[in-house]
Amino acid sequence: MNDDKSLFFDDFTPGSSLAYGAYEITKEEIVAFAGEFDPQYFHLDEEAARRSMLGGLAASGWHTCAILMRLNCDGYLNATDGRGAPGIDEVKWLKPVRPGMVLGVRTDVLSARISQSRPSIGLVQFRFDVHDQSGESLLVQTNFVMIGRRGQNDAPKSMAKTQDATALLPFDSPGLLPPFSRIETGARLVLGTHVFSEEDVIRFASAYDPQPFHIDRVAAQAGPFGGLAASGWHTASAWMRCMVDAQKRTIDAARSAGLKSPEYGPSPGFTNLRWLRPVYAGDTITFDSVAMEKRVTSRPEWGLVKSRNGGVNQHGVRVFEFDSASFWKLD
Repeated sequence: MNDDKSLFFDDFTPGSSLAYGAYEITKEEIVAFAGEFDPQYFHLDEEAARRSMLGGLAASGWHTCAILMRLNCDGYLNATDGRGAPGIDEVKWLKPVRPGMVLGVRTDVLSARISQSRPSIGLVQFRFDVHDQSGESLLVQTNFVMIGRRGQNDAPKSMAKTQDATALLPFDSPGLLPPFSRIETGARLVLGTHVFSEEDVIRFASAYDPQPFHIDRVAAQAGPFGGLAASGWHTASAWMRCMVDAQKRTIDAARSAGLKSPEYGPSPGFTNLRWLRPVYAGDTITFDSVAMEKRVTSRPEWGLVKSRNGGVNQHGVRVFEFDSASFWKLD
């Protein structure tokens, strides 16, 4: 039990709601986050963004998720005996998040149940609705959070750092994205690698996910991961950076060959995100993407690609995966 916390599993009743947050997002923050993790032109260049599908400069969807995480930490989570989240069931990016918006959150408790394998904790299912100052919904997210039960005296169970030798995957070289017409379902494309330095783990978490096991090496040793671990949103944002780098490689290769440059659009959201293993400070993650389905959309000249994405650490162990959809310009 964590005695310095005031909220426990028992305090979250299905049907109850919370409201909090007044986070003003600036152009400078949008551009800075995108420059590091999602450098697509509609997140970076105000003039070019007006001609995009988003109709103007907008925050990366991963940035909005990270801001929601920060609002949750400030709004209730850091007062809660939280033990982390196994993943995210669904995120829908409903409207672009623009500079000058003031973001707030309505949080609804959908369900709550005691863990059968660990009766000292419970799993609470939340629905988060991020809205602007006028109350218009911008993002909806649904997921479970593991929370300690009041009066339970066992210490948080640390996740083992042992590696699963059966999970080994090949570490191929980063590749190029095929044109929409030549996408082969089931083919694995390596996007690139990212090293999670201790400095970067703490920096990201301090801004967006300031829970002790992400920002304090000493406190993290006794936390649920047994060591300093990256925020799950840091892991997801690093995947996005590798995807955009793969897009840029593909565009540069097409231009060098005198071919038409491909064009990529935004994503409406994702499902089934799972943080399978902690990403520890010092880990190197190789990110990948596997196209599962493609179709032509009602938007002129645009297709939609559904993919299964993820990453493996330096030991070949899968640490992260999710299903996504994104717009690709038809070739």
